Amino acid sequence: MARILKFGLPVVALVALFAFTALRAKAADLLTPGTSAPDFGAVSQEDKTVHLSDYKGKWVVLYFYPKDMTTGCTIEAHNFQRDEDKYKAADAVVLGVSLDTVESHKTFCSKDGLNFKLLADPDHKVIDAYNVPIKGMGPVKFASRVTYLITPDGKVAKVWPDVKVQAHSDEVLAALTDAKK
Repeated sequence: MARILKFGLPVVALVALFAFTALRAKAADLLTPGTSAPDFGAVSQEDKTVHLSDYKGKWVVLYFYPKDMTTGCTIEAHNFQRDEDKYKAADAVVLGVSLDTVESHKTFCSKDGLNFKLLADPDHKVIDAYNVPIKGMGPVKFASRVTYLITPDGKVAKVWPDVKVQAHSDEVLAALTDAKK
């Protein structure tokens, strides 16, 4: 038993380090500013298919988040909702994407008074197109918290690979203001 513990702990540590390194490497593969943002089709809480191309001529804040109705995701969504008028004034729309279902998005929007579109991506087609890492094990999986600011002509303007939810909407609005100069 002592021998297993002696050698087992380093093996577990190496596996964990490898998994973390693999996740970080995948995060390094995010789309970069200046590249074309992939078009997509995903269903919103309104049961309508939304395409990025629907917003040609507008700025798009495309944010990926882990899970509806969880603490961090609720804070992030509330802050985007709080600033909705500022985004409209900047000719921008906010689109949230997670692995959750349309029904989950409906409940989240209804419960939390969210008016912007949340897109269901249970098959992670949009998440994969934007190279957003998926975390979790077994049946419990979720998208990493990543945000893209997309220009009116469909180019990536800025990427936030490691979002801190409290000040994120403020950061996005500041970047949007700078990008429009």
